[in-house]
Amino acid sequence: MNTPRTADVIVLGGGAAGLMCAAVAASRGRRTVLLEGSKRCGKKILMSGGGRCNFTNLYSDPDNFLSANPHFCKSALARYTPADFLARVQAYGIAWHEKEKGQLFCNDSSKQIVAMLLNECEKAGAQIHVRAPVASVKRDNGGYVVATDAGTFVGESLVVATGGLSIPKMGATGVGYRIAREFGIAVRDTRAALVPFTLGSEQGAAFGGLSGVGLDVEARCNDACFDAGLLFTHRGISGPAMLQISSYWQPGDTVQIDWLAGADIAAWLVERRAARPDARLATILAERLPRRLAQYLCNDIGAEVLGNHRLRQLDDSACEALATRLGAWQIQPNGTEGYRTAEVTIGGVDTAALSSADMAAREVPGLYFIGEVVDVTGHLGGHNFQWAWASAQAAGAAV
Repeated sequence: MNTPRTADVIVLGGGAAGLMCAAVAASRGRRTVLLEGSKRCGKKILMSGGGRCNFTNLYSDPDNFLSANPHFCKSALARYTPADFLARVQAYGIAWHEKEKGQLFCNDSSKQIVAMLLNECEKAGAQIHVRAPVASVKRDNGGYVVATDAGTFVGESLVVATGGLSIPKMGATGVGYRIAREFGIAVRDTRAALVPFTLGSEQGAAFGGLSGVGLDVEARCNDACFDAGLLFTHRGISGPAMLQISSYWQPGDTVQIDWLAGADIAAWLVERRAARPDARLATILAERLPRRLAQYLCNDIGAEVLGNHRLRQLDDSACEALATRLGAWQIQPNGTEGYRTAEVTIGGVDTAALSSADMAAREVPGLYFIGEVVDVTGHLGGHNFQWAWASAQAAGAAV
């Protein structure tokens, strides 16, 4: 345990990016060691996609990513595409399906993706050490010395694939940010993303009776717009639309909800008024919305736009006013559930310090950063996995 073990490449982190990078590097004949701090590799892979792993997205491209430099991800994503990873999945006979909007899932279990990556590492000769949290990283004689609970490792190149701060119960520690700063590399401010919103006591109480209600909506915030599901919870609002918008939301911002997901609400109200003039608004809204939500909206709209009158009482201007209100409903979250439930971390290692070609630190020879630890964050739906594969391939082919 006291004698340092040597390698050509040391990869820190046994998640998606780390496993992929270790397999690629070792397949090139590089003596590769992967160090994982927890007791097993691929823990976030195992929990993803409800246990079936949304391992990529057919339509993943740079527009699906946030970064201070939106161009940074282009090179890696262009050189390792969703089709490339899918070919690897198919070579292992893993059955898969497209759920929606290009999202690809295993038919059976996320365990198949982890097993595939572990097998790729074993086949290529990469050594994996678990229960090896990093205590320190130093440069020495042009290489890197990594001290861990599993011993000391010395390598020519060091790849940091330690992820972000999301889901600390899975082992997230932020050690990658610490390593970057120790080597003089800037780290952009981080925050939880792809995370449910919480609501203040007043608005939370108003929505309290809607817990469990879900529907498709169009959500907007800071020029971002997503058409997806919304779910009321006992803590606030969740669902894919809210998770997506959370990546663009800042404290104090409002989120606009179109409850009818882009439909021409005014025209629809006029049509329903002609067909059912004696029906109340709540009854009509319940044709398109969950009943409890329809009643809540009518109660909250108020008398200024004839909230729950009979349709024959609504003239064209009232229908227009209702359409405007229902199409741009204002919700002001008081926060998010934070890293505890966040799927990813926004921010991270500043891409200005890295080469987009191979993820290498420009000013620190032999040091690489890949995956979530980098300031590149994907939308929901398999894009973050695709960034993990692509950035890992770029670094693994270069180390």
